[in-house]
Amino acid sequence: MKLLLLLFVAAIVVLYGTSQYLARQVAVQYPPKGRFAEVEGVRLHYTDYPAGENPDFLPVVFIHGASGNLRDQEGIILERLKGRGRLIFLDRPGHGHSSRGNARDIHLPGGQARILSGLLSSIGVEKAIVVGHSFGGAVAAAFAVNHPGQLAGIVFVAPATHPWPGGGVAWYYQLTRMPVIGWLFSELLAVPGGHLRYHDGVAGVFAPQKIPKAYEERSGTRLVLRPKTFRNNAMDVTSLYDAVSSLSRRYGEINVPVSIITGNSDDVVLAEVHSKGLERDIKGARLVWLPGEGHAPAWSNPQAVISEIERVSAAAKARMKSE
Repeated sequence: MKLLLLLFVAAIVVLYGTSQYLARQVAVQYPPKGRFAEVEGVRLHYTDYPAGENPDFLPVVFIHGASGNLRDQEGIILERLKGRGRLIFLDRPGHGHSSRGNARDIHLPGGQARILSGLLSSIGVEKAIVVGHSFGGAVAAAFAVNHPGQLAGIVFVAPATHPWPGGGVAWYYQLTRMPVIGWLFSELLAVPGGHLRYHDGVAGVFAPQKIPKAYEERSGTRLVLRPKTFRNNAMDVTSLYDAVSSLSRRYGEINVPVSIITGNSDDVVLAEVHSKGLERDIKGARLVWLPGEGHAPAWSNPQAVISEIERVSAAAKARMKSE
């Protein structure tokens, strides 16, 4: 019995040490690369690239999805758009290198949209085009209905914005939310297990297409494989169904140019529910289907996303001139 107890304790020590080591290695591999702003107790990490001499875009803000960080969209979009307008990429609260803060609603799209609003005010952005991917789409939608004065237009990319049949999420998110057991799981097993399954997980995001060669290195998505970040991500994801069940009732209030881009083979979110739901709920919204593409259109078809940013920005500028 004593031997078994010793082996059990030794296994816990090894797993905990392995998790801590891997988390530190990821943080070193993908250090902060931008600036920090204090917004409502959140130390928000963001990058801010200035417009060139003759910009053709309004400021554009990119909001990443679950398990992501600012490098996810920046890694594919930045070089293609740099100089055409002010470009801002941020780590959502509790992700990447942003702190979580203590607001009671910080795990909800509305709470994170409020932090975005505070950031834009603090850095002098009056109106912006918001590009929201996946969970970031829900944050973009919350920003639209709660802070319309700061919004010029929206590009939703494979968004998660509506209640979906059954409301279920992956088992490891549910387990992580459990008291005590969830903490132990995130501290001991989630990190090494996540590294072992990382490639398969990414393949599922891009299916049925192949993973772009540069994605795993440039996206920095292994940053979610740190215990606290993993718990924050689980809290966000498991709270999303109830949040969008309420939020989606207000989408009819959105009155800016809107594009929705979605792969018709997305197995992560149900495009028929979310993307078509946005097209239905937002007057004048344009839905762009990408045949044979999965859940990461910015990487699998960056030009399609850029074209919609161009369209929305042009429409927003025209509307602002006429007002």
